[in-house]
Amino acid sequence: MELKITAVEVLAVEGLVPAHPGVRQRQVRPLDRYVDERPSLISPAISEEAMRPGRALYLRLGTSDGPEGLYGPIDEETAWPILRQLAGFVVGKDAMGVGELWDKMERLDRHARHGQLKMAISAIDNAAWDLRARALEVPVWHLLGGSSRTAVPAYASTLGLSHDAGELEDAARRLANEGFGAQKWFFTKGPGDGADGLRTNLALIERLRGELGEHYPLMFDAFMGWDVGFARAWASSARRFAPTWLEEPLAPGALAAYRELRRGVDVPLAAGEHLYDRAEMLEFLSSGVLSVLQADPEWCGGVSELVRICALAALFGVRVIPHGHGLHAALHVVASQSPEVCPMVEYLLNVMPGRFYFERNPPVPHAGEVMLPSAPGFGIELDEEKATSVRHLSASLV
Repeated sequence: MELKITAVEVLAVEGLVPAHPGVRQRQVRPLDRYVDERPSLISPAISEEAMRPGRALYLRLGTSDGPEGLYGPIDEETAWPILRQLAGFVVGKDAMGVGELWDKMERLDRHARHGQLKMAISAIDNAAWDLRARALEVPVWHLLGGSSRTAVPAYASTLGLSHDAGELEDAARRLANEGFGAQKWFFTKGPGDGADGLRTNLALIERLRGELGEHYPLMFDAFMGWDVGFARAWASSARRFAPTWLEEPLAPGALAAYRELRRGVDVPLAAGEHLYDRAEMLEFLSSGVLSVLQADPEWCGGVSELVRICALAALFGVRVIPHGHGLHAALHVVASQSPEVCPMVEYLLNVMPGRFYFERNPPVPHAGEVMLPSAPGFGIELDEEKATSVRHLSASLV
């Protein structure tokens, strides 16, 4: 089967979307090193009924013979390189040529290995996988080799949930009772906050352990906001609480610093969402610094590259649990891999409902698991009744 791509379009779906409910707890950021750049600790509470204007961008690939590919939402900054740099090149290519299309996009520009251009390649690759699977009338996970699972476990990623006394404990208990087998919480303090900040971050894991017991899996995200000394101090003190992993405590390219941290602590480390190619990930894997690799199929090269990364990580005995920026591509790749390599996916509790608001039947965990879709492709179907407009973006409007 040969399907020529005839159209590359970015659809802007606009309308009112639910605002984030409740208190939005801030997280530590790399920019926090500058006191004047630190925002307030929390954002004001928002009622659960509140709506706000929003839009989601979806990439559509058309063909002359009918089957289409659809993927999204894609990042706003991804649309420009798609329309300005890749669309004209991709038109006329064979959508069924998995490796060829990816390799040609990677070779098109000297900067294609990283950043927004790599994110654009990721979007096109994901949409092309959707197109192929729809043409063959199977889900993407089936096209990737099938699955031994009917559902994939999801861990609860709690970005934005309150850390206030009582509220944090109530949320942690509620999520465990809902069936989530693991939770990730986000630090609010970094090196610029000194000893008080370190104590606050230690109190976070101590409080959660007190609520959930000593065996419940708990992960913690520092979002590139720490340094080696601060991370070592936290890990050394937190060791007795058995964190499942400490995520991205250092800048993503700081391999030497990760090596230094690894030598000083035995808390498992996780990273990889901000690594953009196999070469970068191979360096981290070869150095033995990571227990979990968090490659993101919407940033690192799409389904095609994530499958290769899984094969690479398996050789080192490192698990791949994709970053939860999106869920469609990650879910299908994880489902197609051995549970030993890809045991679960990330579900951002405060982000995903709004992110997928314009879709019918979006992926949602039930009892801590996401059912594998049976519809062709990724199963993405836009619910245009929720939108006030659906328009095609041109490069000049991005």
